[in-house]
Amino acid sequence: MAPPTKATSKKGDLKAQALKVAKAVKAGTSALKKKAKKIRTSVTFHRPKTLKKERNPKYPRISAPPRSKLDHFQILKYPLTTESAMKKIEDHNTLVFIVDIRADKKKIKNAVKKMYDIQAKKVNTLIRPDGT
Repeated sequence: MAPPTKATSKKGDLKAQALKVAKAVKAGTSALKKKAKKIRTSVTFHRPKTLKKERNPKYPRISAPPRSKLDHFQILKYPLTTESAMKKIEDHNTLVFIVDIRADKKKIKNAVKKMYDIQAKKVNTLIRPDGT
Protein backbone atom coordinates (compact mmCIF):
# COMPACT_ATOMS: atom_id res chain seq x y z
CA MET A 1 0.00 0.00 0.00
CA ALA A 2 1.10 3.48 -0.89
CA PRO A 3 1.14 6.13 1.82
CA PRO A 4 -2.10 8.16 1.62
CA THR A 5 -0.57 11.37 3.02
CA LYS A 6 1.13 12.34 -0.26
CA ALA A 7 -2.04 11.98 -2.36
CA THR A 8 -4.20 13.97 0.05
CA SER A 9 -1.61 16.72 0.43
CA LYS A 10 -1.40 17.02 -3.37
CA LYS A 11 -5.21 17.22 -3.61
CA GLY A 12 -5.24 19.84 -0.85
CA ASP A 13 -2.69 21.94 -2.77
CA LEU A 14 -4.76 21.74 -5.95
CA LYS A 15 -7.89 22.74 -4.05
CA ALA A 16 -6.15 25.71 -2.44
CA GLN A 17 -4.78 26.78 -5.80
CA ALA A 18 -8.24 26.54 -7.41
CA LEU A 19 -9.75 28.63 -4.61
CA LYS A 20 -7.01 31.23 -5.04
CA VAL A 21 -7.68 31.50 -8.79
CA ALA A 22 -11.45 31.69 -8.22
CA LYS A 23 -10.95 34.49 -5.70
CA ALA A 24 -8.73 36.39 -8.16
CA VAL A 25 -11.30 36.01 -10.96
CA LYS A 26 -14.09 37.20 -8.68
CA ALA A 27 -12.08 40.22 -7.45
CA GLY A 28 -10.81 40.95 -10.94
CA THR A 29 -7.10 40.97 -11.71
CA SER A 30 -5.30 43.56 -13.78
CA ALA A 31 -5.66 41.31 -16.84
CA LEU A 32 -9.42 41.08 -16.46
CA LYS A 33 -10.15 44.70 -15.51
CA LYS A 34 -10.72 47.16 -18.34
CA LYS A 35 -8.53 50.23 -18.40
CA ALA A 36 -10.39 53.55 -18.29
CA LYS A 37 -10.10 55.39 -21.60
CA LYS A 38 -8.24 58.72 -21.42
CA ILE A 39 -10.32 61.69 -22.54
CA ARG A 40 -8.59 63.74 -25.22
CA THR A 41 -9.20 67.47 -25.05
CA SER A 42 -7.17 68.49 -28.10
CA VAL A 43 -7.12 67.19 -31.67
CA THR A 44 -3.39 67.91 -32.15
CA PHE A 45 -0.90 65.37 -30.90
CA HIS A 46 1.88 66.63 -28.65
CA ARG A 47 4.86 64.39 -27.98
CA PRO A 48 5.03 63.62 -24.26
CA LYS A 49 7.66 65.38 -22.16
CA THR A 50 10.36 62.83 -21.42
CA LEU A 51 12.92 62.70 -18.62
CA LYS A 52 15.81 65.10 -19.07
CA LYS A 53 18.84 63.96 -17.09
CA GLU A 54 21.56 66.24 -15.78
CA ARG A 55 24.90 65.96 -17.55
CA ASN A 56 27.38 63.68 -15.85
CA PRO A 57 30.55 63.78 -17.98
CA LYS A 58 33.20 61.08 -17.72
CA TYR A 59 35.98 63.65 -18.29
CA PRO A 60 36.14 67.45 -18.76
CA ARG A 61 35.85 68.54 -22.39
CA ILE A 62 38.17 71.51 -21.79
CA SER A 63 41.49 70.48 -20.28
CA ALA A 64 42.39 73.86 -18.75
CA PRO A 65 40.30 76.90 -17.87
CA PRO A 66 40.68 79.72 -20.41
CA ARG A 67 43.05 82.46 -19.32
CA SER A 68 42.60 86.14 -20.03
CA LYS A 69 43.84 86.74 -23.56
CA LEU A 70 44.50 90.45 -22.96
CA ASP A 71 47.02 90.77 -20.14
CA HIS A 72 49.21 93.88 -19.80
CA PHE A 73 52.02 92.28 -21.84
CA GLN A 74 49.56 91.57 -24.65
CA ILE A 75 47.98 95.04 -24.62
CA LEU A 76 51.15 97.12 -25.02
CA LYS A 77 52.95 95.72 -28.06
CA TYR A 78 55.85 98.15 -28.54
CA PRO A 79 56.61 101.89 -28.36
CA LEU A 80 56.47 103.81 -31.63
CA THR A 81 59.91 105.16 -32.59
CA THR A 82 59.17 107.39 -35.57
CA GLU A 83 60.45 110.97 -35.74
CA SER A 84 57.03 112.42 -34.96
CA ALA A 85 56.65 110.08 -31.97
CA MET A 86 60.09 111.09 -30.66
CA LYS A 87 59.12 114.76 -31.05
CA LYS A 88 55.97 114.13 -28.96
CA ILE A 89 58.08 112.46 -26.25
CA GLU A 90 60.49 115.43 -26.09
CA ASP A 91 58.11 118.36 -26.51
CA HIS A 92 54.80 117.21 -24.99
CA ASN A 93 56.00 114.58 -22.46
CA THR A 94 53.81 112.02 -24.26
CA LEU A 95 54.45 108.30 -24.81
CA VAL A 96 53.27 106.65 -28.04
CA PHE A 97 52.61 102.91 -28.08
CA ILE A 98 51.30 100.43 -30.61
CA VAL A 99 48.62 98.51 -28.70
CA ASP A 100 46.31 95.55 -29.29
CA ILE A 101 43.26 96.43 -31.39
CA ARG A 102 40.90 94.90 -28.79
CA ALA A 103 42.18 97.04 -25.89
CA ASP A 104 40.08 99.97 -24.71
CA LYS A 105 41.33 103.14 -23.01
CA LYS A 106 40.91 101.83 -19.45
CA LYS A 107 42.84 98.65 -20.24
CA ILE A 108 45.64 100.66 -21.88
CA LYS A 109 45.82 102.97 -18.84
CA ASN A 110 46.04 100.01 -16.44
CA ALA A 111 48.65 98.25 -18.60
CA VAL A 112 50.91 101.36 -18.61
CA LYS A 113 50.55 101.60 -14.82
CA LYS A 114 51.45 97.91 -14.35
CA MET A 115 54.37 97.89 -16.77
CA TYR A 116 56.05 101.22 -16.04
CA ASP A 117 54.63 102.32 -12.64
CA ILE A 118 53.43 105.64 -14.05
CA GLN A 119 49.96 107.14 -13.90
CA ALA A 120 48.71 107.99 -17.40
CA LYS A 121 46.85 111.31 -17.31
CA LYS A 122 45.05 110.77 -20.61
CA VAL A 123 44.86 108.07 -23.30
CA ASN A 124 44.30 108.90 -26.95
CA THR A 125 43.58 106.06 -29.35
CA LEU A 126 43.78 105.81 -33.10
CA ILE A 127 43.33 102.92 -35.51
CA ARG A 128 46.00 103.31 -38.14
CA PRO A 129 45.43 102.59 -41.85
CA ASP A 130 47.36 99.29 -41.50
CA GLY A 131 44.86 98.19 -38.82
CA THR A 132 47.08 98.46 -35.72
